Amino acid sequence: MGMNADQVAALRALLAPTGWLDRTSSFARALRRSARTPNGLLVVGPADDEPWHMTAHLTDESRLAGIPELAPTLIRWAPEPGAPAHLSAGLDRLRDAGRAETLLVVSAQPAPAELLERVYDVRRSGAAVFALDRDDPELDGLAHESLPVRPDTAPMSFEAAQHLVSAAVADDGDTVGLRRAAVALGAAPGSQRAVPTAGGSRNLRLRLARLLDAVAGSPGED
Repeated sequence: MGMNADQVAALRALLAPTGWLDRTSSFARALRRSARTPNGLLVVGPADDEPWHMTAHLTDESRLAGIPELAPTLIRWAPEPGAPAHLSAGLDRLRDAGRAETLLVVSAQPAPAELLERVYDVRRSGAAVFALDRDDPELDGLAHESLPVRPDTAPMSFEAAQHLVSAAVADDGDTVGLRRAAVALGAAPGSQRAVPTAGGSRNLRLRLARLLDAVAGSPGED
């Protein structure tokens, strides 16, 4: 599906006033600079909410962009016996993390103590720590880079933020990810309706959440 400059500009106009285009892009750029070792991007979350969706987004983006350094390794708290290779990495993988690797913590809930302990150990080992959460001061305090998606102020859902970050981390400043999101938003060329007005933040949040979530996990449909 083709996109033109006007449609990309419409998406920029929708997001720019919120500051989230810059925030997600900055976080994504830092993550891309840090993830420089194939299979060295480790993704973990709470035991009862493992970050399957973020891992899937990053896997797709890494493959489509031809950037093996961004291929994530999902860390499982209790991998099933005989699980396929991409689902078999357990907590021992965190114990082996080194300076050339990066840990991305994705948690929509306050990180439990057992997760914070693992993150602390990984940081002490010299690995870079990134956190994508919903405003978790303890987790953010352990991370070298963090992106809190605060429920009361963020213009999008936590799931939509994951999609934006994963697209931006592979694009590295290009407009491919914005084009994908613009497809979901259905922005017409030159449309001014994408520009949010004062007092329209709630409507903006609902629109972004609904439409960006609709394309999460479908990065190949350009």
